[in-house]
Amino acid sequence: METDALLDGVVTSWDDPRGLGEITAADGRTFALQCTDLADGSRTIEAGVAVTFGVRPGHRGRWQAVAVTRR
Repeated sequence: METDALLDGVVTSWDDPRGLGEITAADGRTFALQCTDLADGSRTIEAGVAVTFGVRPGHRGRWQAVAVTRR
């Protein structure tokens, strides 16, 4: 996977107390999301929000969303 390409997707789940969630990209792949990777520094986002994001290798071999911005 190319790590410098930006992807479009939707936040499909968000656990506010834990600051963790998941994004589903337009092509159907899912990516982990942490509150520290929200580009606006807000630390929270709602499920259903359309976003643009990059990816990087995360924990346990799973790709993680980074530089997440609302569209």
